Amino acid sequence: MNMICAINISFAEVTKILLTGFGETCLLFILTLVCALPLGLLVCFGSMSKFKPISWLMKTIVWIIRGTPLLLQIIVVFYGPGLLFDYPMRSRFIAVLIAFVINYACYFSEIYRGGILSVSKGQNEAAQVLGLTKSQTFFHVILPQVVKRIVPPMSNEIITLVKDTSLARIIGVIELITVAQQIVNNYVILWPLFYAGAFYLIFNGILTLLFGFIEKKMNYYKI
Repeated sequence: MNMICAINISFAEVTKILLTGFGETCLLFILTLVCALPLGLLVCFGSMSKFKPISWLMKTIVWIIRGTPLLLQIIVVFYGPGLLFDYPMRSRFIAVLIAFVINYACYFSEIYRGGILSVSKGQNEAAQVLGLTKSQTFFHVILPQVVKRIVPPMSNEIITLVKDTSLARIIGVIELITVAQQIVNNYVILWPLFYAGAFYLIFNGILTLLFGFIEKKMNYYKI
């Protein structure tokens, strides 16, 4: 960030610079959600598969991902291809995105699985009596109840994702905290870090309100 070179810097200038990093943070957040939500559902179906090799494979992957730090996973994804195959990862952002998608897909898969298992078998049996197919039963009977039940834990994970984007700085991705740290280092002032924290706070506040609204709307499916 060569633009940060003056002796003094105004609040407006700090805001403008932080917004550039916040844009990268938002991009990482959105792309992770878009990719991890459907991938997590596939992992969930795999772990619940009656075909044992697939089930064991998915459960092992989930166990490894959930049992190791996301920070370590970012490092492995970025440096692993170069160390193992002599083909270095050329994009730092893509490396972080891959690590985030895999990590959150595994967490989402467990939330999906818990939601599906929480629906009583009697729901399936009642749907069969009514002559519904398996797909109709899933999408019209099971899925609405699952969505209702997974909204609270899913909202917690998504809010955590907003804060976890700051880990991207470990391999040099220029996100919000990285930009704030550069301002602190160049101007020997501390307040931009707290100001960056306000960005996260406001963003998470908006998400909290959004998920609260969704929960109220989903009360229709309350059993």
